[in-house]
Amino acid sequence: MKTLAYCGKTKGAGTLPYLLCPLLSLLLLAMAALRRLVTRNPKPSSLIPPTLLFSRRGIASKLFVGGLPFYTTEKGLLDAFSQYGQVMEAKIVTDRVSDKSKGFGFVTYASVDEAEKAIAEMNGKALNGRVIFVDYAKPTTNLGGRPIARGPPDPINKN
Repeated sequence: MKTLAYCGKTKGAGTLPYLLCPLLSLLLLAMAALRRLVTRNPKPSSLIPPTLLFSRRGIASKLFVGGLPFYTTEKGLLDAFSQYGQVMEAKIVTDRVSDKSKGFGFVTYASVDEAEKAIAEMNGKALNGRVIFVDYAKPTTNLGGRPIARGPPDPINKN
């Protein structure tokens, strides 16, 4: 096992307590081994971007449908996509205030194969007079976790 240059028995700048050195060494070796496993993945899936792998594994049967006409209903969306497999849910996203459609929605299939078939058949096709775009839904991301500003900022006290 390698020893770390900054581990030492003496106190001073740049040294760690002697009891922490073996733990730190093991942690660094484990991280290096994990890095080797991740980067030397012989499977063809290593050529696929990680974001696509996550979205296909995590919510693979949930599809994003964009470009919907504003008068499309959830029943109409369900009817249009149910010919390609068992639709578990069809949801149209609406504005909170006006309750009008935002022009996109989500369709959830029971299996990945049905979802892939729907993407192949419906992407770029017309639905109720508009061309729609169908792709795998991406997982929701936390946009920084910062709350929305409500009023002026708090004053900074300088003492």
